[in-house]
Amino acid sequence: MHSWFWPGIPVCISSALILAVSAVCSGCYTLKQGTAMLGYLNRAIPLEDLTEKGGEEDRRFAEQVEAIRRFAMEELGLKESKNYTRYVELDRGYLAAVVSASAKDSFTRYEWWFPVVGKVPYKGFFNPNDARKEQAKLEKKDLDVWIRGVSAFSTLGWFRDPLYSYMKEYSTGELADLIIHELLHATVYLKNHSQFNEELAEFVGSEGSRLYMEKISSSGTAPAASGAAGAEQEAADAKADGSAYIAFIQELIAELDGVYTSGISREEKLKQKAEIIAAAQKRFAENYDTLFKTEWYRGFSTLKVNNAYLELYRLYYEENDWFKDLYARSGADLPAFIATAKTLTGKSADPRVELEEKLMNKR
Repeated sequence: MHSWFWPGIPVCISSALILAVSAVCSGCYTLKQGTAMLGYLNRAIPLEDLTEKGGEEDRRFAEQVEAIRRFAMEELGLKESKNYTRYVELDRGYLAAVVSASAKDSFTRYEWWFPVVGKVPYKGFFNPNDARKEQAKLEKKDLDVWIRGVSAFSTLGWFRDPLYSYMKEYSTGELADLIIHELLHATVYLKNHSQFNEELAEFVGSEGSRLYMEKISSSGTAPAASGAAGAEQEAADAKADGSAYIAFIQELIAELDGVYTSGISREEKLKQKAEIIAAAQKRFAENYDTLFKTEWYRGFSTLKVNNAYLELYRLYYEENDWFKDLYARSGADLPAFIATAKTLTGKSADPRVELEEKLMNKR
């Protein structure tokens, strides 16, 4: 992964980017991004070909993908499709570079508008150099900017979303989370409601993956560990560290938000912002070994943190467990939860209210 991507950002693994649809629908942006996207799709081979021509690892990967797809569509009720039935070999560990931006003195995210999908708080590029050019334009507008790599995106049914070679390195749980997350986007997508779309997909991907792992563990069909001994414990440690990191970032966001919403001058806000971030990074470094079990997040202490980076956590990770709480109150039935989400119109100002009303009226 390129040095200007920080690999510790959790959304890198399961990020829903509606890049392909945007590329097809948006002026001159179409030419470069659409051509690159179609180039990938044209290189895709059927998963069966990978199984026949590849080795044991390829066969196991294809079997896992097909089992996850069946679970997602047949048991969770996600939309039937040919997504993840084709495979693309890539020479890098990410699919696209994605640019996000925010005001420097508030968590006001910058948004792009595209036909079909409406407003989205990111813009994706298959060529990282194009992402850097977009970054430069935004920085001239005095915005905080962040570029990240993403490993998957949903085309909302416009194309058959393929698998990519780097996904073979994912654990079964990570692969299930990614596929269910992206299939949820292809099943439920509300125009101009990016926050809701991402948080819903994040919750369904995580809970769906948990249920899938629970199923294969109880049935004895879980794949044998292919890596070093203790891989299961390593996965548990990584998950725990991810939760701890998100909690730390959310505390930092809350502290900064208090400054941004105060009545002090912009100059003073920026001064306090720098001081708060520096103090948080110092605290993070000093307490790292007591907070985390892996080395995955240690780089945060030297990261050039800005609002665009932090805003990603406001977009992808809810702060108050709202979806988890609603899921529990409505019966903790994920297929029913998804079925209700599929009936949302997206016309209300807040899809959360509509989802809650529909779920609770079924109780």
